[in-house]
Amino acid sequence: MDTEKHPLIRRRRSSESVRRRDRRVSFRHFHYPWKTAAALIIILGTFLCYQLAILKPHGDSFDSGRTGYRTYDGEKISWKLCGTVAERDLECSRIDVPMDQFNASNNGPHGNMSFSLPLVRLRGKNATQSVLLNPGGPGGSGSEFIHRRGAQLSQIVGEGFHLLTFDPRGVNESIPVASCYPTPEARQQLSSVRSKKIPDDSGELYAWTSGFVQSCAKSLGEHGKYINTPQTAADMNSILDAIGQPDMYYWGFSYGTLLGQTYATLFPERSKRVIIDGVANQYDWYDGLLDKEELTDTDRVFSGFVDECMKAGPDKCALASLANSKEELHSKLLTSIDKLRDDPIGVYVNNTLFGVLDYWAVWYEGVFPALYRPANWYTLANNLASLLRGNATDAFLAYNRPESDFNTTGKDTQFVITLNDGASGPKHWPKQGRTDLLDIIVPFFDNSSSFAGTSYDFYFAKQAWPIEKTHGYVPRRGVQTAHPLLILTTTYDPVCPLVSAKSAYASFEDSRIVEVLGYGHCSVAVPSVCLAKHVRNFFYEGLVPDAAHTRCEVDGEPYFVKPAVAADGKVCATVLFDDPEEQEIHLAQLELARDSWLRPW
Repeated sequence: MDTEKHPLIRRRRSSESVRRRDRRVSFRHFHYPWKTAAALIIILGTFLCYQLAILKPHGDSFDSGRTGYRTYDGEKISWKLCGTVAERDLECSRIDVPMDQFNASNNGPHGNMSFSLPLVRLRGKNATQSVLLNPGGPGGSGSEFIHRRGAQLSQIVGEGFHLLTFDPRGVNESIPVASCYPTPEARQQLSSVRSKKIPDDSGELYAWTSGFVQSCAKSLGEHGKYINTPQTAADMNSILDAIGQPDMYYWGFSYGTLLGQTYATLFPERSKRVIIDGVANQYDWYDGLLDKEELTDTDRVFSGFVDECMKAGPDKCALASLANSKEELHSKLLTSIDKLRDDPIGVYVNNTLFGVLDYWAVWYEGVFPALYRPANWYTLANNLASLLRGNATDAFLAYNRPESDFNTTGKDTQFVITLNDGASGPKHWPKQGRTDLLDIIVPFFDNSSSFAGTSYDFYFAKQAWPIEKTHGYVPRRGVQTAHPLLILTTTYDPVCPLVSAKSAYASFEDSRIVEVLGYGHCSVAVPSVCLAKHVRNFFYEGLVPDAAHTRCEVDGEPYFVKPAVAADGKVCATVLFDDPEEQEIHLAQLELARDSWLRPW
């Protein structure tokens, strides 16, 4: 198996020099006569209440001082400074997009029904173009993402691009938001049924879901049926048009790969640099009753957790001392956790903190999320080792989330987008009875991953979903984009398996796969400077590997390493590089690998 160990950036050799090192590009600040400046202040103030100023271009950059608004040459929107990340400016704006991007006649009698989307841009020092980011979900907030991990992503991408994120329609601070309840009080009073036993509690879940989906349709109103991925793909064109950028530069993670594939299929001529990272199968997503591919490698990742634990030994993995082989440890873990189905453990910490540790908490809230991030395996092993030794307190404190955590607007958004995208409702599920549903999903769960139960309640909503599909998007093969797509993956991803990356490769002409030889969700789950090199070369030079499928090694030992931070709170390097820039990128990748921003759907 060939691997790449080249430096991140090709060393300076005539035309092969990377453009981000060119310091000649700078922003010019224009100085206006006081009358002109005053007039501009009045104009900007008038538009303040709309949160979006549409102005004629008047120079490369401008900050009025009094209003705090900035505009840039060629752009149609204004920005306001809203913070800093890694000593770089964060700018915020907002854009209105049509409710229906594909049929203006659906946008109300006056054509003014719309969504309002917040934009956040992290400026690059030498940048003239923006890379759009999507953190996944569906329902992931771009604005939250850039505040949380913009510093690390910008270290990988470099100063030659701005990083631009947005809250997609229905998500977070977009207006209106996709909520299935009219008020927070109603959400609290009508809390969802958290189903834990399949199929024993299906009766209550089935009955509750019938009311829940009706509440979704009523609360969402006319906007609800237009909250879907094809509409969001078209919204990204509106964003590009607003910033005066003809070509799409994009990096999407997890669900963001579905958005990226949808965009590249609908708008191949603008797809100049599209990276999809941690790839989902768009054919299952849009057309399948069941997502048969999603959990293909989940149990393999769990087996990898056990295997790497035994390799690490008891000094690094607390579970290793409890078995003599990986097979024995694997069996012992499954048996011990499975007992919690019928015999949950009561835990008392103090008179304000006590409760029950059950199978769902350990398996779905402990083990499953940890499979996303191998950097969390050290802590998971400690908690499970304590549990197997008879002390459930650590696992209880770590994984026993309150019921209110599961009934959030974020979960509503996931459901709305996913169900509006796919084969949902009576048209696709003609048999609407509870037992009819169980006849379909129980055999699927039994023959699928041991983690399949995480989507149990989702299929009840999918069967009963009352909002009809309004988009006509159909995935297809043989798509010829303006430039080949770059497809990133790990070898074993718990929810976006390698086989799905290969499906995307088959759909987009001349695309290329870069695989990081490791475990975890998306390429950022483990550090690999080799991988970062491909990202840089792709964005700056448009370079893709010659081979259809390229493999990169993981840097250092990513599994069962005790979390270590320096005095300044930053992670400590696990590998030392001769190149200072590569060292900084390695540290940024370690930060990303230890974060939990990518959560299960």
